[in-house]
Order: sequence, then structure tokens, then C-alpha cells
Amino acid sequence: MSFVSFEFLALVAILLVLYYTLAKRAQWPLLLAGSFVFYAFASPKYLIYMAATILTTWGAGVKIANINAERDSYLAEHKDLPREEKKAVKGKAKKRSHTIMGLCLLFNLGMLAVVKYTNFVISNINSLFGTDLGFFKIALPMGLSFYIFQSMGYIIDVHRGKYPAEKNLAKLALFVSFFPQLIQGPISRFDDLSKTLYGPHSFDARNVCFGAWRVLWGYFKKLVIADRMVVAITTITGKAEKYPGVYVVALVFFYAIQLYADFTGGIDITIGIAQMFGVKVTENFDRPFFSLNVTEYWRRWHITMGTWFKDYIFYPISVSQTMLNISKWSREKLGPQLGKRIPVYLSTIIVWFATGVWHGAAWNFIVWGLLNCLVIIVSQEFSPLYKKFHERFAFSNTKGYNVFQMFRTFGLIVLIRILDVYQNVPLTFRMVGTIFTTPNWGALFDGSMLKLGLTGSDYIVLLCGSLLMLLVSILQNKGSVREQLSQKPIAVRYLVIWLLFVAIVVLGAYGIGYDARQFIYNQF
Repeated sequence: MSFVSFEFLALVAILLVLYYTLAKRAQWPLLLAGSFVFYAFASPKYLIYMAATILTTWGAGVKIANINAERDSYLAEHKDLPREEKKAVKGKAKKRSHTIMGLCLLFNLGMLAVVKYTNFVISNINSLFGTDLGFFKIALPMGLSFYIFQSMGYIIDVHRGKYPAEKNLAKLALFVSFFPQLIQGPISRFDDLSKTLYGPHSFDARNVCFGAWRVLWGYFKKLVIADRMVVAITTITGKAEKYPGVYVVALVFFYAIQLYADFTGGIDITIGIAQMFGVKVTENFDRPFFSLNVTEYWRRWHITMGTWFKDYIFYPISVSQTMLNISKWSREKLGPQLGKRIPVYLSTIIVWFATGVWHGAAWNFIVWGLLNCLVIIVSQEFSPLYKKFHERFAFSNTKGYNVFQMFRTFGLIVLIRILDVYQNVPLTFRMVGTIFTTPNWGALFDGSMLKLGLTGSDYIVLLCGSLLMLLVSILQNKGSVREQLSQKPIAVRYLVIWLLFVAIVVLGAYGIGYDARQFIYNQF
């Protein structure tokens, strides 16, 4: 079931009516039932994967909780134990807990690896050794990466003692399956989402209106901008060699706009729907295209994914015994300056390799991740020079130079992202090279751009829509745009909402039977 379908809108409407009509104690069970109905529409067989994740995560969490309870009970009964024996008891319990967590991680991440990466591994084995191994027909269940990462974050936090395990199986099932965030996140943390997910909620007109406004804005970005842009992108990439030079430049910008509108539009729908039910979901974007460098960009784009990799991969690897040994060896053999960098950069490379693999079982995603990593490492190496540059030249501390940095960062990011579009590493580099070898800039002025499937009216709509997204991002600097809108006279307020609704109905790019394209991040 797609977010942009009549079935989905009907499901949300029915759930909302029941949610605020039934007894409050039935609210979160209703959300659980609605989440399973939503997921079953994709394919009932996919529920097996989700059920496996829910059961193993819940079971591991309860087991860890029991281990900790036994430890605390034993220590309470034996308060006079020597310090070393207490330490040994705690160490034994931690080791058992670590084993349970490890088994849970192995099962779920193993399931993800088998489903998502088996054919990728087979194809590479065939290429390397000239074999002819057959491929498996394994469909990737909707949202598998998202709910497995969310669940594994939960079990790691429980093991670390960040919060107690959820012993109610149904409540944990709702945390894993909460339907607005299943398709493309955010990747929520249990201690954040649980604050509002299970509590009783009275009808709040402001919450419902604010949520609906954000949903409307998400549909505008998705249907009016992102899905309209798809035609030109498909045309250029469908016959790549036919569209070199300036078309590649156009593709870079087209995809940047499409991906931003598609992904943030989906997140707007997710957060808006959750708010209508009184549930607070973590923000996933913070105006990323206003970033001054690539590192800042990745702190602002897909925030929950970035923090997940940082908290559960980067930090554990950085402080692992293996990395400490590498650090010691590096300092002794290579000197303190270079030696202290190597462990950090190794951890960074591992994280970005994992990030690329998470995005897809293909080399273009791996190269994409490593290129981002390279830019970040080079930037860190040159940071002392940047500091001296800013101290030496006053103009580098002006708003004008900040704007230059934003454009520079935008250019780097969108150029690397072109690997997403061609999905073939050699082809991508070859086509980028044509920007310099066969630029063909005349295509911008001879009407060729109107032969990509977009009319002049489409370009006007896309330009106006993109400018509107930019304006909203600028207004967000003063706080929530919805808050600002709510303070306007009622006539202005509802005129804006009505115009947005009309724009979606009239200008939206719809498929057959109001079945718009699926969100890009659904494939991950």
C-alpha cells in the first residue's frame, strides 16, 4: 500500500475516526492493528519477516532484562560480597547479555543480508571466477532495512542499560511496525518514540490540523515536484550515451530536486500523520542544502540514519580493543600525528562503506559511500589550512562567502549522487567526463530540453515548486512554518492551505488509478 493511494488515505481516515472514538486504552492496540493491515497490503508473506524480527527482538530484550534482574537480586542478597566477586558477577551477567544481544543481531542482520545481498554476492563471484551460479528469487520486503535497524538499535540500547526492555510483546510490535514510518523511516529510538506512542490521547484540533498541513505539504513535494521530474530523469538515463555533456549537468540538478522533494515529502507525510494521532516522530532533515561543508550536510540529511551509524557502528569500532591496538601500533610506527588519525579514518571508512551497502546491493552505492568518505577525510586533513584561510582573509567570514560554501557543498553532494541515477560505476564516470569533452551547451537554448518528456509548463511548475521549497526552508530559520502560518488571519491561513490542495489536485503527476510512483527510499 503506497502513501499516495486511495487505500492509504482511507486507512488513515478510518483509523483516525476510531482512534478518537474508542476508549483511550484501545488507542495503541488500534495503531498496531492498523500497522499490520497496512503492511499486509504489500504482501501478507512479508509479515513473516517482520514477525521474526519482533519475536527475536522482544525475546532477546526480555532475556537480557531477566539476566539483569537475576544479577541485581543476587547482589542485593549478598551485599557483603568482596568487591572483586561483585565485579565478577556483573561481568558474567554482562557477558551473557552480550551473547543474547549478539545472537539477536546475527539473526536479524543475517536475515537482512541474505534477502538483500545474496544475489549481489553471487553476481560478483560469477564475475570474478567465471562461474555460472544461479540467482535466488528473493523479493525485498517493504521497509526491511528500516525496521531491522530500528529494532537492532533498541536491543543494543537495552544491552547497554540505556532503558529497560519492553516486556509487553504487543507494545514492542507497535514500536517496530508503526505504519507511518515503515516505508522510509525515520529510524526512531525506543526511548523517544515510546513517550507518545502508547499514551492516551484526547482529540486535539491543533495537533490534527498541524499534522494535516504537514501531510499536505508532503504530498505537494511528492506529487507536484518529485513525480513530475521522473520523466526527464528516466529519459536521460534510459539512453545515457545519447545524452552527454549538458544533459548530465541537467540530470545532476533534476535528481537533486527529485530526491529532496521525494524523501522529505515522504518524511513530512510520516511526521504529519503521526502528529494527527498525537505521536511525536523524530525530525529527519534540517535544511541540508544550507550546509557549509559535506560533514555538516550529513548531520542535516537523513539525521536518524546518520546518528544510527554513528552510535552503533562508529563509536563501538573506534573504542574496540582491535582499534586501540591499531592506534598504539600506528603511533609507535608512524608517529603521534599520523598515528592518531589512522584509527579514526579507518572507523570512518568502515561506516561509510556500511552506509553505501545499506543503501543498496550494488557497487555504485559502495563507491558513492566511499566518495563521501574521501571528501570528509580530505576536509578534515585540510581543516588547519581552512582555519588559517579564514583568519587571513576577512571576506571568508561574510554572508556572501557562506553562500559560496553552500553552493560548493551542494555541487559536491549532487555530483556524487549521480551514481544513484546511472547505477553503473564506469558509465557514471564516463558520462561525467562528457561534461568536459562534449559539453553541447547549445542544447539549453535550441529546444532540446523540451524533448525529455517535460513541456514548458512542466518546467514552470518545477521552477515555482522548487522556489517554494526554498522559501519554506528560509522561513524555517525563524521556526516552524506551521506556527507562523497559524498566527496569520484565518482568511490568509486557509487560502494558503486551499491553494496548496488545489495545486496537488490540478498539478500532481498521477499514475493510473491515482497510483503515483513509490518513494525512492522504499527500495532501501
